[in-house]
Amino acid sequence: MNAAVERLAEQAADAARVRALTTDPDVIALRVERVRAQVDGLLWAGIVLGLAFTMVNVQSFAAAGAPTWSAAWWVAWLLDPMVSLVLLAVLRAEQVTARYQVALPTWARRTKWLTFAATYVMNTWTSWGLGDAPFSAAGVVLHSVPPLVVFATAETGPVLRDRLTEAVHRAVAAGPASTAEQTPVVHDPVEPDVHEPAAEPAARIAETPVRAPRGGGRRKAAARPRRLLADYVRAASEALDSARDAGEQVDVTPAWCRQVTGCSAGTSVKVAAALRAAPASIDSARSRDRRPVAGEEVAA
Repeated sequence: MNAAVERLAEQAADAARVRALTTDPDVIALRVERVRAQVDGLLWAGIVLGLAFTMVNVQSFAAAGAPTWSAAWWVAWLLDPMVSLVLLAVLRAEQVTARYQVALPTWARRTKWLTFAATYVMNTWTSWGLGDAPFSAAGVVLHSVPPLVVFATAETGPVLRDRLTEAVHRAVAAGPASTAEQTPVVHDPVEPDVHEPAAEPAARIAETPVRAPRGGGRRKAAARPRRLLADYVRAASEALDSARDAGEQVDVTPAWCRQVTGCSAGTSVKVAAALRAAPASIDSARSRDRRPVAGEEVAA
């Protein structure tokens, strides 16, 4: 007896879990989406087959007895695809809008009805006896069924999609309350904020940036040794002696002194004056010390 009761209790618990899952809004939405995919596939299959059936009759209507394989006969095959493609575009857009319960604008519905009417008239024109062929009741019924089925399918599809969406909405509304609504919210006690005066930051000492030396950090060239007046006089005297030993006649001028010593224009005047002086003065200049004397240091 106890075993039977326990088994029955387990079955009841399993049934409760299954019922909780089957009534869950997410599970219902998943099942509805599967049904929606099946319905859309069947509807599109019927529409495409119906339009393909009407293609031959529309081509015969457009060819109007043109010879087979002629240009008019080939062009007649373009009439039915032209109308069908426009119709399929409207139906595809309506499939998406119906999913979210959005109605098509007026011109979209007019375009759909116009393409259906054109397809029906061209498909049944000959059967009604409006051409050279006699009236045929069987032909009217035969060629009226595909366009009318396509029309009914196109009008029924949006309604079915709208009802499927409404089923999902009702399942969500009738479902159990969300966990957020069932779980009470417990607020932790919050301690009052104590605002303490913030300590003023110490004044920062701005450091003066050290600028890099001009010239991109290049090393300065080694300073040339400073030459004295006596050095220039000695160099000019040696050049003069060498020229006289070679038998050359040299006119001691500032330009010549500047050429042989490389001194400046102002110094060359002093060097030329010293060379034109007595030989004793030259010897005295040669015997001078190389130390700079006040008034004799001249920049090169």
